[in-house]
Amino acid sequence: MALKMLLVTVGLSDIGFVLGVTEATVVRWLERAAHKAREINAHVLRDLPVTEVQLDEMWSFIKRKHAQQAGVDGESSDLSEDGRQWVWSSFAPQYRLILAAFVGPRTFESALRLMQMTAAVVVGMPCFFRDGFSGSLSALMEVYHTLKTFAPTGKRGRPRQPVQEPHPELVYGQVVKKTRQGRLHELVYRVCCGAERLAPLGLSISTSLIERLNLTLRHALAPLGRKSWSFCKDRTQMRRRVVLFQAFSNFARPHMRLRLPLYEKAPQASGLMQPQWCHRTPGMAAGLTDHVWTFRELLTGTCEPIHNQSGSG
Repeated sequence: MALKMLLVTVGLSDIGFVLGVTEATVVRWLERAAHKAREINAHVLRDLPVTEVQLDEMWSFIKRKHAQQAGVDGESSDLSEDGRQWVWSSFAPQYRLILAAFVGPRTFESALRLMQMTAAVVVGMPCFFRDGFSGSLSALMEVYHTLKTFAPTGKRGRPRQPVQEPHPELVYGQVVKKTRQGRLHELVYRVCCGAERLAPLGLSISTSLIERLNLTLRHALAPLGRKSWSFCKDRTQMRRRVVLFQAFSNFARPHMRLRLPLYEKAPQASGLMQPQWCHRTPGMAAGLTDHVWTFRELLTGTCEPIHNQSGSG
């Protein structure tokens, strides 16, 4: 019950008051649940055939909005215990699946880590779309690149070193938001690389679904809510909540856009309401599991292959 309440915008003190336990007890439960969720994500999320990946980061903070030892740009370092922290995530729109998520500062190193985590779970090279963050293209090229070498010239001096170039199959587009007096004024769509490959795929540059995921996160996790009294005082606790929500959203939370109509309705002995839909989770849509996981299964699952999973939950 306590872990379910953590996923519906309930703070630690409120959970302790309702259930009659201390906050330290809830934190220990969250630690064990996050450890199990991390195991599930590492075991199940792999070799995913996705065609499009949307990337984004969402602002939050720990202890206080401005770190005591912040950089020139106001961002806190990776080792800072306060200040701005961002929830980085990658999202597969076709399955509504959260591919990777973690908490860190808004730096090139965090962008690179997100790309490495995403590349580890997908097959091939999908199209990447995100906002106008300046370090995203460099992070992409660190993961998906080719080395251009130069032939010796025979002249004196050091030979020219190889340089990195974007992979020929890499497609990367940006949605740049231009504001005026604090309001959105214009959207600029920019193809940074792979324009020739993007047109035949029939995909459009968009980040709308991952921005909708950001709203879901703010409504689900109390520390991420706007003007909330339940903000985290420790980065570790925020990371545990994010990784638990990732596993819950992928395997135990049916998505309305993924449901399928029931063409052969099962007869029921009583009741006027007949089921019309087969509800599916993002994990079911991606072929990672064959049923909606119960919360108990999410916390005690053994990560068996799909042909060994129980259909009863």
